[in-house]
Amino acid sequence: MTHHRPATPPPSARRAPTAAPEVLGAQGAAAVPRPAELDAWRRHTTVHAQLAAHLARELTRATGLSEADHQILDALLDAPSNRMRALELRWTLQWEKSRLSHQVARMAARGLLERVACTKDGRGADISLTAAGREAAARAREVREESVRRLVLESLGPERLARLAEAADLLAERLDRAAEGDPACQEARAALYGDEGG
Repeated sequence: MTHHRPATPPPSARRAPTAAPEVLGAQGAAAVPRPAELDAWRRHTTVHAQLAAHLARELTRATGLSEADHQILDALLDAPSNRMRALELRWTLQWEKSRLSHQVARMAARGLLERVACTKDGRGADISLTAAGREAAARAREVREESVRRLVLESLGPERLARLAEAADLLAERLDRAAEGDPACQEARAALYGDEGG
């Protein structure tokens, strides 16, 4: 299975999400979550953390890469010319500026990344894969996809995977609406997409 992450379009180009109905109580106020609902959420977060840790261990054993290495390499592998502006990469990964800066410096010292002149304005620098970085990224993706196939896809099957995708889409739409009221998100979007009408 080959995964291709589509480029994130500017907010102006996105389809307006359909509002999900709120669960209301008898008086019209939002209902308090029931214990069973909260238990489902806790089980999800626990299993997700266990799965993420297991996947990271398998990746490190097979490639020597950390999960942070993999996230950057995998994002750049799908980017045009295998390069991104630092702000765009931060937005994609949802990382803080200092975390990305330190991680990029460590990976550049290992020959996996390099900073090159920004093709858009010539003032900043893009983060780009080196030849060694592309090779490492491709190998890491193979390892990760095999782990996901064995642990997730074969366990859930097509019907549960379809429901999982539906739930992910609903949450993504809800988070988009929440971001519209988050000043930090609006500031980052303006910096990233301001010259594209976003």
